[in-house]
Amino acid sequence: MTKPIPPLDLSWLLIESPGSTTHVGAMLLFQKPSDSEALVREIVDFYRSCSPAPPFNYVPELLGRGGPHFREVDSWDPHYHVEHLALPAGSSYDDLLRLVADLHEAQLDRSRPLFRCWIIDGLPDRMFAIYTKTHHCIIDGESGLKRLYDGLNLSDEQTIPKPAFALDVPAPAPHPPTPLVGRITDSIRGALTQVGALNQVSVTALRKVFAGLFRSHLEGSLPFAAHHAPTNEPLKIGRSFATLTLPLEEMHDVGRHFGATLNDVAASIVDAGLHAYLRETGRSFGHPLIAMCPVSLRAGDDTAIGTRVSALFVRLGEPDAEMPDRIGQVASSVAAAKKELAAMSTEAAMTYAVGLVALAGLGASTHLDRVAHPACNLVISNVAGAKEIRYLNGARLLGIYPVSALAASIGLNATLASYHDSMDFGFVGNAAAIGDMSRLAHYTQQAYEELKKSAQSVGTNPPSMR
Repeated sequence: MTKPIPPLDLSWLLIESPGSTTHVGAMLLFQKPSDSEALVREIVDFYRSCSPAPPFNYVPELLGRGGPHFREVDSWDPHYHVEHLALPAGSSYDDLLRLVADLHEAQLDRSRPLFRCWIIDGLPDRMFAIYTKTHHCIIDGESGLKRLYDGLNLSDEQTIPKPAFALDVPAPAPHPPTPLVGRITDSIRGALTQVGALNQVSVTALRKVFAGLFRSHLEGSLPFAAHHAPTNEPLKIGRSFATLTLPLEEMHDVGRHFGATLNDVAASIVDAGLHAYLRETGRSFGHPLIAMCPVSLRAGDDTAIGTRVSALFVRLGEPDAEMPDRIGQVASSVAAAKKELAAMSTEAAMTYAVGLVALAGLGASTHLDRVAHPACNLVISNVAGAKEIRYLNGARLLGIYPVSALAASIGLNATLASYHDSMDFGFVGNAAAIGDMSRLAHYTQQAYEELKKSAQSVGTNPPSMR
């Protein structure tokens, strides 16, 4: 069975190179119960006994009859796709992060199903981890994370549900056959929709081009308006990875003090943390950073295969801004970009994303991005999480840390996901530019503490901050 590859999913395949990979992943951290000597081995054996379900049994074919398409395959190598590793005795959490960074570097083999999973034992404090990566052409962050949660239990019973790669996607509701006249009408309607989408995107782009030519102050979403930052150095194969966990409800409370959202808080502290890291390493950046912030276009019940996202390109704070000023600047920029995206239809928003990914990939592959403005300086993304505590074979899930893609000369990705009462950050960087990602995570936490302190000084503390 074959399936055409939609334009945005095809873009992720076309822009990929050994140093610019477009797979996304996550690191799940678990705490073993006391009587659990065989727990990890049981998970490995069960996962290897499961067969991949669509889209995890897709192999892409870009050439040949019928245009680019996915082909479903029945065969797979369980020992290749589900690996069992153990860290040496005495290993630390930092050793786990270095291992995950190494595993995240390599491209996925396109002659096999586009996912891999490593179950990693030997962590301190009776912990183990699962690191999994999947190509962005078959899944996006929100649907991927939902699948990971669906592959876990809501109780600590010692059972193992099907893993994310083996879960079935609900079949779409059957439709009665469409008469020929109806099919022709649908085709014309679809073509007109695409023309309308292109028109919306083109008008917006032209307006910004002319505003830039006349040196007007640009507002709204700002792709290809960033100055070159150290995060835009050419991507190499090496990756660096770090994590950070912050209290979820407290972050909400901090944001409310400044009339800002949770996403505004996250963007502000990552922004401040990155500027502090660059100053520490002697590479101070004298301009506001511009962040790409992916936006899910999925409805709550949307389980469609593939990626359904658009993006905001947000100007962050001034380099030396204090935290109260910075979050105000960020919140204002985000609001302007959201307003612009909200004016687009869903089709236009998807077309916008396809065009930007293609342009960014073209700039990176031709090296034009080294002389022209890069698409942005970094990616900051928030994917929906889960409120309930989850378990796997009796082991409690402690945290789930996104491990996202680096592509098109954008060498830093900070993705966060909520879980229970925490917000888990995963920082992925181009190791050639950001070698010590743990320092960036440290400065991000420091920026959060400064923002929280400022919030406490501007009004009555909410209960969780007293």
